[in-house]
Amino acid sequence: MGRFTIFKPTVSDIKDMQNLVLKDVENGNILDRDQNEMATTIRSYLAIKDTNKIIGFVALHIHTTQLAEIRSLIVDEDYRGQGIGKRLIQNSIIEAKNLGLNRVLVLTYQQKLFESFDFEVIQKEYIPETKIWADCIKCKHFPVCDEIALMLTLENNKKDIV
Repeated sequence: MGRFTIFKPTVSDIKDMQNLVLKDVENGNILDRDQNEMATTIRSYLAIKDTNKIIGFVALHIHTTQLAEIRSLIVDEDYRGQGIGKRLIQNSIIEAKNLGLNRVLVLTYQQKLFESFDFEVIQKEYIPETKIWADCIKCKHFPVCDEIALMLTLENNKKDIV
């Protein structure tokens, strides 16, 4: 993992980030976010690069003073299976703890991956309505969601990004 660098992306990285998720947006695995939406939420993203190429990213979106959501997790197909997604999730959890949040939500097709971080399956009724009407309504699968909702309850002790 030494050759990979985790960093906070800037607005100049948005086009590369959009290109990375294009295939997953087209097949409905990730919601499409235009450049302006990504720009307004750029601070929520964490990216990873191999030399100068962005090979993955994730966003930690805050819903309330208690709840954040991990979303838009993507790793370039050529780099999957190398622990990059796990590293992005781990750092998102650390960031949530450092922000003093109590819970982290995820809607995903990768249930086992998130369960390896102690996320537990929840009923979708526990998802905030603000999430449904801001994000889910834009999904090509709405209103018949086939993603799995999972939640992690955090113990709040600050840690450094790894």
